[in-house]
Amino acid sequence: MDLRSELLKSIWYGFTALDLERSGKVSKSQLKVLSHNLCTVLCIPHDPVALEEHFRDDDDGPVSSQGYMPYLNKYILDKVVEGSFIKENVDELCWTLTAKKNYHPDRSSSTVLPEKDAFRLWCLFNFLSEDKYPLVMVPDEVEYLLKKICTAMSTEFNCVELEDFFSQDSVQQSGITVWVFLEMMNSGKITRAIDKSITSMAIEEVYREIVGDVLKEGYLWKKGQLRRNWKERWFTLRPSNLSYYTGEDRKDCQGNIVLDGNCCVEVLPDRDGKRCMFCLKTLSKTYEMSASDTKQRQEWTTAIQTAIRLDVEGKKSLHKDLKLKRREQREQREKRRQAKEEELQRLRALQEERERKLAELELLKEAQKQAQVLLEQDEQRRRQQHEQLQRALEVQLREAEEARVSMQAEMALKEEEAERQRKRIQELEEMQKRLEEALQQEIKARLDEEGFRYAQARLLAEEEEKMKALMNLQEDQEEYILKTEREKQELKQEMETKSRALEEAQRQLEEVRANRHRVDQDVVAAQRKLRQASTNVKHWNVQMNRLMRPIGPGEKRPSLGSSFSSFQIPTQRDPGLRLRRRSGSEDQDEESKENVDNRAASDLEKRHSHASNGDMDIP
Repeated sequence: MDLRSELLKSIWYGFTALDLERSGKVSKSQLKVLSHNLCTVLCIPHDPVALEEHFRDDDDGPVSSQGYMPYLNKYILDKVVEGSFIKENVDELCWTLTAKKNYHPDRSSSTVLPEKDAFRLWCLFNFLSEDKYPLVMVPDEVEYLLKKICTAMSTEFNCVELEDFFSQDSVQQSGITVWVFLEMMNSGKITRAIDKSITSMAIEEVYREIVGDVLKEGYLWKKGQLRRNWKERWFTLRPSNLSYYTGEDRKDCQGNIVLDGNCCVEVLPDRDGKRCMFCLKTLSKTYEMSASDTKQRQEWTTAIQTAIRLDVEGKKSLHKDLKLKRREQREQREKRRQAKEEELQRLRALQEERERKLAELELLKEAQKQAQVLLEQDEQRRRQQHEQLQRALEVQLREAEEARVSMQAEMALKEEEAERQRKRIQELEEMQKRLEEALQQEIKARLDEEGFRYAQARLLAEEEEKMKALMNLQEDQEEYILKTEREKQELKQEMETKSRALEEAQRQLEEVRANRHRVDQDVVAAQRKLRQASTNVKHWNVQMNRLMRPIGPGEKRPSLGSSFSSFQIPTQRDPGLRLRRRSGSEDQDEESKENVDNRAASDLEKRHSHASNGDMDIP
């Protein structure tokens, strides 16, 4: 049962309470007030114009429940968000509307329940009622609820007091309404002079357990997370969480433990002066608790495991699941009962069929006796007729014997005639076969003659086609011979031209080879001159190193050395020398050798000019 179904049950009571004339229709003004109050308690925005626009085309007067349902679903229930409102406020609103019209207990009686308890019983009735309108509760659910209340009051439920009430035809067929149920509770048959405070506590406990989804609640000792001291707290267990408060009035909430599939419960040994200990483990924390006795610890661990199982299975309410299971059991029992009734009806039908067949059997026996008498009479008549027939047959037999003799003579004559006819037919058949064979031979000969003529015509046509093809081939061959002669002459001219060009190219190649040989000789001579110049340079360097000596301060330069003062001794870093060495390795480049020789000659001239000027550089 989802949230929408629960809300519709309460709203149904509010709608029927506004139907004062019991006609099934309510005025639009009353529906506006009801819709506004529903939007208020459901914490959704209210659109006062939506109702008028929705029923703009229906101005015939009051609106029925079937006409109000589309507006209720579209503009109110579709906007409801679970958890954003308190369902008890919706129930109180609908109870206030319906109680004014339908709930009128005898206030002077001492067994009448308080208004709050009546409201809680009304909520319990709505929760356990069937999902059919008008809402009723089947006897099994009534008995289940009364047993829960008696268990909470610590009294024993006596079913005898309700047997007469449940045995009524109206109750067996459709169940009881909430007002009949409240009247039965106010009669005192269940409470049996029990104090009203005990009854109220029992009803509140059952209300919180079934409607409020409270699996268990009570005092437990809890160990703190920081100070690690023990404090007594009031715990309330629901399918999704475990909350604890400072007192049972549940005003000061100290904490809320979310339960899921990752939680588990373990029993702990007694320690720290506490007994009947157990712990609840989550992913982040471990909560240690202590019950008053072993029974309470077992009840708490079982209840917490049930809550964890419901969360894992995706179920939000234990009693909704139990209600569905009880409904399935009732349906199964109803199916079994119907099956038994069908079996009994089938057995009754078989019994009736058996009795009918026995009666038919008696009638058949009587008819058989009458048939036996008739059969004896018929047998006597048949005997008489048989004797008459036998005498008539003997006469006919003698006549037939005479006719047979005459017929045998006629048959002998006819057989002779038939034998002659048979021989004649055989001769005709043989003659027909010979004629057919001759005809087939003539047809075959004509077919062979036609085949030969056709083959001869075909061969003549092929010979003519081959002659035409041969003439065409001869003409093509002559054209090809002429074309080949022309191409041969052109090819001969082209070969003569290419041979002349080849001879000219060979002559040019010989000239290039001669030029290359002369260039190679010039390069060898230049290399030889370069090596001689390098040797001369080295010799002059050695001579200069021998003649050089250190000059002291104040000394004059000797006049003998003036002719060699401007001669510069080349070093290994001299770019000219490096260029000469590099040029010595290039054997194939004639122009580079000539440039090197020219550069070496210019260097020598420069040095001689410096020597004549009287300058001498010392490296």
